[in-house]
This record gives sequence, C-alpha cells and structure tokens, in this order.
Amino acid sequence: MPAYEVLTMGRIGVDLYPEQAGVGLAEVRTFAKFLGGSPSNVAVAAARYGRRAAVITRVGADPFGEYLRLALRGFGVDDRFVGVVDGLPTPVTFCEIFPPDRFPLYFYRYPKAPDIAIFPDELDMAAIRAAGVFWVTGTGLSAEPSREATLTALKNRDKSGITVFDLDWRPMFWDSPAREIYAEALAHTTVAVGNLDEVEIATGTRDPEAAAAALLESGVELAVIKQGPAGVIAVSRTERARSAPVRVEVVNGLGAGDAFGGALCHGLLHGWPLPAVLDFANAAGALVAGRLACADAMPAEHEVRDLLGAGHG
Repeated sequence: MPAYEVLTMGRIGVDLYPEQAGVGLAEVRTFAKFLGGSPSNVAVAAARYGRRAAVITRVGADPFGEYLRLALRGFGVDDRFVGVVDGLPTPVTFCEIFPPDRFPLYFYRYPKAPDIAIFPDELDMAAIRAAGVFWVTGTGLSAEPSREATLTALKNRDKSGITVFDLDWRPMFWDSPAREIYAEALAHTTVAVGNLDEVEIATGTRDPEAAAAALLESGVELAVIKQGPAGVIAVSRTERARSAPVRVEVVNGLGAGDAFGGALCHGLLHGWPLPAVLDFANAAGALVAGRLACADAMPAEHEVRDLLGAGHG
C-alpha cells in the first residue's frame, strides 16, 4: 500500500449547524448535519486537493458513527483506521451562528468521546512513520488513553517527514495543566500551528514574534501563527513570511482553520516557497469562512487559485 500523503489523528464527530443565523439555539428550528472534528476536516481538505489521506480516530457503535465512516469515504478519505468503540456514543456538536465573528460551540462528548479511546497498541506505526504529513492536535492530548497514544505516535515517527502539531486548545476537554504536555509533543514536531490563544498555552506569551521564537526553541522547524485580522505569520530558523487576511463575507468561521490546515499540508508537500504556502492556505480558509459547512465546504484547488487570481492573498 502506498504511503499516505496526509495522515491525521484525533477528533471526529457530527456537526449540527443551525439553518437560521443570528439566533440562539433555543430559537433555531432546523439544523444541517455534517462531518466534523478538526483533524478529520483537515484530512478531507487534503483529499480535495487529490492527496491520499486517512484519519486515525474512533466512533461509537451507532448510526452517527456509521454516517461518519460513510462521509469520510465519500470525501475520498481512507477510513481503515476509524475504529468502533462499544458503549460510547458518537459525539455531536452544535453551534450558534452570529456572523462575522461569534460562533459558540456546544460539545456533547459524554461520558467520553470514542476518539479519546485510542490506545497506543492499536496504532499502525509503519503507516504513521511513512506518511508524508502526520497531523496531531491538542485535543488528542487532553485525556488518556489518547494522550499516551498521541505521544507514542510522535516519538515513534521521530520527526520523519512533516510532523504537524495543531495546538487546537479546547479548555473544556482538559482536567489537568497542558503546558508540559504540549512541550513534550513539540519536542517531536516539525511544524506547530496555532492562533494567539493557542500559542499562549504552549509558550506563555501572546506576542507573535516571541511565541514563534519560543516554538522554534522547543524544537520545531516552522512556527505558523494565525493572528485573525492581522493575518498569518510563519517563521523558520532561516525564513519568515506573512500573509494578509483575505476579505470575505463570513457565514461561519468554524471551518476556516481546518481548510487552512489541509491547504498548508498541500503546499508543504509540494515544496512551494513559504509565502506561496501561506497565501494558498489563507485563501482556502477564507473560502470556507464564507460557507456554512466545514468538511462539505472544503475548496478544490482551482477555487483557491481563482480567489488568489482575483487579487486576494
């Protein structure tokens, strides 16, 4: 079997998004159902660019779990590493939509999400080591046994290829301090990606330049820091780049970061110059911010090129 170009690990669930924007959940009448979960969305985004992609995760033994496996296959993502956990329901996430910048999330991951029930001895280490990009997230480190499984995968990969740590800070999932655990993961990472809140958890500072320097000091080779209206910066030991924000009419900003992630993987695998990688990822994120869904909204390469060609990015 050829190596996966993009192999992600971590959260999956069903996203239920209101079809009425600008009102709270108490007033919403109808919802649309989508595949969700950041690393799963990143795999879908990469597959949209023709990348051979898979996700390591777990679902419940229920109809929502079956829906997610079918959805992954429909998007061209290999689901062979999607296990089924008896006794734990597939997670459901609701959001409220208040454009342009308020999208509260309500996670239902009780008593424990199946994607936290990933054990180290279940992992295909050969596939993890061989992947062009291996992508893990902060949520995967939030609780056991997924924490040990994620760290074990990173240590066994030993920085082969492109190893991305999406800092993905979700405080509601944590019952212990995260800083030391993040530091352990960063030691086995080549690329760190996060917004200002997330880099503060990892480094102790919200200052983008200081945070980038701290991430490089931790052992990563490339720090990518998303600054919202101030755009995105990427810093390595020899290079730096900045991409200005792409202006779009925001419908739902929740999938933009995952679209950015899938496009980042695509650009890094191509070996594009760093500014081109950032501009492409930024434009992909903007396109999804202008759409309701996450996975279903991931753009094809020609759509991103069209946006860039229109003078954006």
